[in-house]
Amino acid sequence: MAENIEYTTTGKPHPYHLVRPSIWPFMGAMAGGLLAVGTLMYLHEPLSDIKDGVQEGMEFGLNGIYVGLVAVLLVMFFWWKDVLFEAVTEKAHTPIAMIGMRYGMALFIASEVMFFVAFFWAYFNAAFFPTEYIGFVWPPETIHTIDPFDLPFLMTMILLLSGCTVTWAHHAILEGKNCEAIKALGITVFLGVFFLGFQVYEYMYAHFGFTDGIYASTFYMATGFHGFHVLVGTIFLFVCWLRTIKGHFTPEKHFGFEAAAWYWHFVDVVWLFLFVSIYWWGTEAGMDLRP
Repeated sequence: MAENIEYTTTGKPHPYHLVRPSIWPFMGAMAGGLLAVGTLMYLHEPLSDIKDGVQEGMEFGLNGIYVGLVAVLLVMFFWWKDVLFEAVTEKAHTPIAMIGMRYGMALFIASEVMFFVAFFWAYFNAAFFPTEYIGFVWPPETIHTIDPFDLPFLMTMILLLSGCTVTWAHHAILEGKNCEAIKALGITVFLGVFFLGFQVYEYMYAHFGFTDGIYASTFYMATGFHGFHVLVGTIFLFVCWLRTIKGHFTPEKHFGFEAAAWYWHFVDVVWLFLFVSIYWWGTEAGMDLRP
């Protein structure tokens, strides 16, 4: 019962976690702004001039992006370090506090669902109502689509298997089998990296580029952002793997892992929609609609 009592700030016992004043929200905003400004400088180069075909003035290149990205990663590291201290050392994450965390993670995943809805909307709008510019057919005649039952099918099997191994890890934690959880999480992280390697290979040898029309744009935006989410989820699970080695998770307290598992299952489900609609329907069924 003592673990569920919080005295922070008020000095009175209560089941809630009142977070101490922290510099990290402010630093996170500054780091994010730095990354955004660096990206804009790279894309538009507003402080540079072109005279006689020669670039003059201040040239930022990718340096602004690199600096902003490093700043964001540093803020993430130190902020999450403080969160782990609250959870593991202070034991401030009471059952009541974790209810709020669960709602927060659920709402975050809901927002991610709407993020991908926008990309699917753009894809289906272009597919159901092909314009004169692409010859009123979908996929466009100029696009050599990717065989869905070649590399994409293998990638689907990899992600589905990773969903099984992360569930295995969850059950191992619930049963107090820490060694099993370490093994299962390690396999899951390996499968995530394996998937990303295949996606990079697919992009390298695809027969169309990002600027090759609406099909290519919607394809790369949807699958590319999914790949980014796989990268984030893999890092998330890797951190959980390290925490499992340190013995941070118990059958009663393991929400950090649970949130990562929710996120990973969300990534799995999005990929299934991508495989069916973009890789399969957008090629086989779509071609049957040709006049």
